[in-house]
This record gives sequence, structure tokens and C-alpha cells, in this order.
Amino acid sequence: MRGRLAAWVPACALAGVLGVGAAGAPATSARGPGTAVRAAEQPQLRAIAAPAAWRLSRGQGVTVGVLDTGADAGVPDLAGSVRTGPDYTRGADPAGYQPPHLHGTFIASLIAGHGSGPGRAGGVIGIAPGAKVLSVRVILDDQEPGFAVYNESATYTDAIAKGIRYAVRHGAGVINLSLGGSSPARTTRAAITYAISRGVVVVAAAGNNGTSAYSYPAAYTGVISVAAATAHGSRASFSERNSSVLVAAPGVGILGAGPHGTYLRGSGTSPASAFVAGVAALIRAKYPRLSPALVTRAIVTSTTHRPAGGYRPATGFGEVNAVAAVRAAGRLAAARAITGTPPRARFGRGPGGPVQVVRHDTAGIAVYGAVTAVAALGFLAALTAAGRGARRGRRKRHGRAAGPVPGGWPAPGSPGGGPTEFARGGGPAELPPGGGPARGGSSAPFPWDDD
Repeated sequence: MRGRLAAWVPACALAGVLGVGAAGAPATSARGPGTAVRAAEQPQLRAIAAPAAWRLSRGQGVTVGVLDTGADAGVPDLAGSVRTGPDYTRGADPAGYQPPHLHGTFIASLIAGHGSGPGRAGGVIGIAPGAKVLSVRVILDDQEPGFAVYNESATYTDAIAKGIRYAVRHGAGVINLSLGGSSPARTTRAAITYAISRGVVVVAAAGNNGTSAYSYPAAYTGVISVAAATAHGSRASFSERNSSVLVAAPGVGILGAGPHGTYLRGSGTSPASAFVAGVAALIRAKYPRLSPALVTRAIVTSTTHRPAGGYRPATGFGEVNAVAAVRAAGRLAAARAITGTPPRARFGRGPGGPVQVVRHDTAGIAVYGAVTAVAALGFLAALTAAGRGARRGRRKRHGRAAGPVPGGWPAPGSPGGGPTEFARGGGPAELPPGGGPARGGSSAPFPWDDD
């Protein structure tokens, strides 16, 4: 941080390897590398019951706004599914530089990858393979030459807020934010309120510092804050644990597509957020009239690996289950059709009550009051309320490396640590944790740019 400016970076870290076989060996298959990738992807899909959910919904007709470093629309596993919006980072990189779109492509593939090859039997398939992606570039991969410019210039202060508003106005039913910062920002908070008020489900990564600190936009009221879980459903060691966390999703050793025909493997709350955004897209496709609050309720009340007592800051209400969430949404939709209004429940005192009280500690950092297993349910009653606070902080892609970091990048969790080079023409690569693209922040308010 320099003066009043602070860096924001994406929340996923990728490291280069040559394949998806054991011990980093190149993946091989009689039917080609694409089928080996699909086979290696199965554990993460089964962990949240995605294949079973596809019998009910595949996300058709839903557009997911992926606000990230930009997605490579030419990737075989995403071909025909990506529409590209504005680049709100324009001017940070030197003229003529072509961004790698590393993190953004990875995240987009986890949400809406449809596979590739004969019968699309190879490559990566996302949680909502029938959905479309609206890719809006709002942050930089941290190996880009404009990284420092983006961090230090107030020109990019409202990039994320502008991206949210653009996505809402151009048909997004779900928005995924696999990025975060340590302090709230008024313009981003207002943009999220705008999105939710127009029926858009907003999902964000909880953060990768492994502490109890809050990450924004995940901590804003109405956002589905997602923690990273291990293969056993417990909190990944790097995942933030705080009372903004609603659910968890797989976030360790996640396989996805990268730019230029590569495949990536990474760990962090970035892929966890993408999985939940995919589940939201499945629900939206099947039950398009459900409000963001009811979509969230369906996801939260249908989890597996539920913690003792019902709620814990480490994994929220448990790990997302795609098929159970779609079925829960069906029950909510049926109840709404019968009564003519959304089902009501008393979940604590809502805004102004214990769940929503904000205090400032001696360091001046805004934190939410303690939330008990019962009081935490109050988040569900306040999902469409405006968030609180107005400060900037470090924005990051919430990801973490599952193995060694090649290319001389900072160690996982260190300042500036972020995505490493990806294997060109090879197999999966991995992103290192807690690092990635950043963008400028300022405490001064900026007027809306509605273009």
C-alpha cells in the first residue's frame, strides 16, 4: 500500500505443470489428453454432486458475469460460450501488449466449460455447461507489465463497480467475483446493491489469508461468500474464516482450462466461488423467477458436511451440493407459486440487529460482530439489504498453489504472490495462493460511469 492507494488482486494462484497424471507426470490416454483431463476433473465434480444436478438443469439460458482478468473466448472448452465486455483496465498495460487472461479463463471454465473434442467428451466441463459467460476485465494478472500502474493509479478505482453495473445491464443473472480486498469500498458496495435489486445473484471468494479477516466484496450484505474446502469437506488452511462466510466449495487442487489450449490446476477460494456461481446458474435456469435471496436460501439450506451446531465461520453452513440445491429451489418455487409470495421465516433481527452491527477496532478496520450458529441465519433475512462501510483495500484473486511455484514468482501467501506462467500447449498449471492482479484504490468517491 502506498499512501491512500491500496492494491486489489484476484484470488487464485496457478502453477505450471505438464500434465494431470500422478506426481506431475504428463497425462496420457488412448483417446488423447482431453479425456485424461476430463477423468482427472471428476472428483471435484462429484464432490458437489454436479453430474446428478445435470439431470435437472445444465444452466441453459443463463448468463454468468465473470468479472476477472478476462477470459480467452477461443479456448476449445469455452468456444461459443463467451461474450466479451469492456476492459476497465485499459491503459494500465503498454500499448500493444496482449494480456494472458490466465485467471479469468480458468474461472470461466469452472463455471461454464462445455468440454471439447469428439462429442465434447474431453477437456473441462463446468458446473453449468449450458450457461453463457459475459467476461468483463476488471483486474490484471499479476505478471502483466501494467500491474504496478493499475495498483497505484486512481484511474482504476471504480473498475470493479463499473464491471458489475455493466454485467447487470447486459443480461447477467449471476455475477462471480473471484477477487477481494481487505477493506470495503463505497462504489463497489453500491454496485452490488444495484445488482441484487435487479435480481442478480452475486457470489464472491472469501479470501486466502487463512485468518479471520473480512474480504470485500464477499463480506457485503447480500453476497454469497464462499470458503474453500478440502476433499473431505473441511476448511482449507488458507481459506478465511469469518461470519460473512455462508457456504464452502472445493478449493484444493482444482483443474480448469487455461488460455491457448492449456489446462491449469490451482487452489483457493477463487475456484470455490466459481463452483457456487455455477450452482446458482443451474437454479436460475430451472427457476428463473426466484429472487437472489431465495436462490441463496436454496444453496445454504441444502449443504452437506454441515458443521456441528449448524454454522461455523470456517465453512459457513456447509459445503454446497448442486443437486440438492436445485431440488431445494424447486420446493421454494412451488411454495411461492402456491402462496403468491416468497416463503417467510424469522431468521434473527436482520439489519440493525446483532448480525449486522459493524464496529471498528483500534486499527480502524471494520468487522462484523460475532455471529452464533443461530444468529448467523440472520444473514438470510438481510440478503437484499445494502452493504455497509466505505473503505478500500487489497483486492486479490483468491487462489492458492497446490504444488511448487515455477518461474520465480513470490511464495504462496507472500505480498504480490500470484499466478505463475502457464504451460503452453501442455497440461494443467497452477496458481499460487493469495496473489494476483491488483488495482488501484482510493478513499475518495468517484461519480458513476454508466457507459
